[in-house]
Amino acid sequence: MPSPTSSQRYLSTRGESYDLSFEEVILKGLAPDGGLFIPEDIPALPPDWATGWRDLSFADLAFHICSLYIAPDEIPPADLRAIIQRSYATFRHPSITPLVTLDADQHLHLLELFHGPTFAFKDVALQFLGNLFEYVLQRKNRAAVGPDRHHLTVVGATSGDTGSAAIYGLRGKEDVSVFILHPKGKISPVQEAQMTTVLDKNVHNLAVHGTFDDCQDMVKALFADPILNSTHHLAAVNSINWARILAQTTYFFYAFFAVSRLPTFHPATSRVRFVVPTGNFGDVLAGYFAKRMGLPIEKLVVATNENDILDRFWRSGHYEKKARHGRLAQGGLAADGAKAHAAGVQETLTPAMDILVSSNFERLLWYLAFEDAPAAEVRAKREAAGRRVQGWLEALKRDGGFSVPPAILRLAQRDFESDKVSDAETLAIIQQTFTGAPWTPASAPRPRGYVLDPHSAIGVAASLRSLGRHLSPPATHHISLATAHPAKFAHAVDLALHAEPGYSFEAILPAPLVGLETRPKRIRVVDAGVRWEDLRGLIVDELEREGRGVRP
Repeated sequence: MPSPTSSQRYLSTRGESYDLSFEEVILKGLAPDGGLFIPEDIPALPPDWATGWRDLSFADLAFHICSLYIAPDEIPPADLRAIIQRSYATFRHPSITPLVTLDADQHLHLLELFHGPTFAFKDVALQFLGNLFEYVLQRKNRAAVGPDRHHLTVVGATSGDTGSAAIYGLRGKEDVSVFILHPKGKISPVQEAQMTTVLDKNVHNLAVHGTFDDCQDMVKALFADPILNSTHHLAAVNSINWARILAQTTYFFYAFFAVSRLPTFHPATSRVRFVVPTGNFGDVLAGYFAKRMGLPIEKLVVATNENDILDRFWRSGHYEKKARHGRLAQGGLAADGAKAHAAGVQETLTPAMDILVSSNFERLLWYLAFEDAPAAEVRAKREAAGRRVQGWLEALKRDGGFSVPPAILRLAQRDFESDKVSDAETLAIIQQTFTGAPWTPASAPRPRGYVLDPHSAIGVAASLRSLGRHLSPPATHHISLATAHPAKFAHAVDLALHAEPGYSFEAILPAPLVGLETRPKRIRVVDAGVRWEDLRGLIVDELEREGRGVRP
């Protein structure tokens, strides 16, 4: 077997871990120094990618992309192909992530990412990650029995969709237990039911009195604990796990090829922009990797809600928490999981994006710092980037924020733009999309009847603003990511459309979600302000109960 390439070896964004394998980084999730894993280099695309990959199925395209990041001596090609095929066999649409044209005149398209088992974009990555975990464990445990078997304890935090996608990817799998922390009462009823009605013995749901950021901080503390890691082999399912980002990279390529086959796309003149509604920055980061690999994306547009730490960064170079309290934090719909809290998260109609700090932004910061580093030798540049990121993250923790130099901001603005979308605009876009009303007085009417979820509506709103800013060339295609099925956020959708003729929520409700909230549930509540050491004890207790088969 050839030696792994530099894109198949991994390092930490904070500079203290180097030369790690793909298996090591997916099992560890978070680096021992608190950083996130990234490939030592971003691979270039093969010379014939534009023609050789153009008509591939989603699974075959994923195989070619993943092969650039996974050495064949770690996962042989035949095994990798089988893992990928198995992962996407669970999707309800033959295209996995189909492209839908929302406005042909404006070249505005939606990439539907909600055709997986839990009706959210995170299925694309977490079906793959679940099968990766299963493959690695089967290999480790081939000749092991009893206590000698390697057992993974998967721990994750969710603002709604990650939890159910992780649970559906790992339920019933041998030698793995999964613990999902969610903010109690601050996710939608459908999201909660999708998690808590899964009664497989290896699934543990923990409802935390607090915010998503509280849950995420607890998870990070657990991963930094050498005791729990050494005794129970923690693994991550949040987008801090590199495999999540890698899997999501595929649909940027798949969407680009889908647009390139349209009669309105002209290779010599057409441009492509991706617009990504995001809170934790993982989804749009996958697009950044695709762009850096060589996919001709003109710009990635970061679309945020009122929790706008990312939008403020792209406009100012300042990355800082901006806590909102009292009446300033009120909004959204409690029934859909709005998340106002003493920590300062703003309630919105898009609770999956109600996040103060975007974890995956650290990965982008490392690449920006590396590119800006003055040293000529690669190792020295990597070390300098790690030190710089470490300093920025320490300032975020100590002071609540940091600023980057103008040169770093210019590098960030080269590849990205950003926009913030309010709740009122979100509702208006859901309504306009359904009715087919013109976006502007000069726009042509469109077919009616398409129902957006509120998060996807943020992407469409930001797309329309991008169209307004970039009327020339008119051949620019905007691909907006539709991240969740509208049934997952029923109350926001109903608020926008309840008075519209022809709208019926029952008509869009998928059969697997009918009656879900009435099924038996299993959940354990975690008190507000609990120390992570106490949470560690709770997890150990739950694992012992699972092992004895005495779970309620």
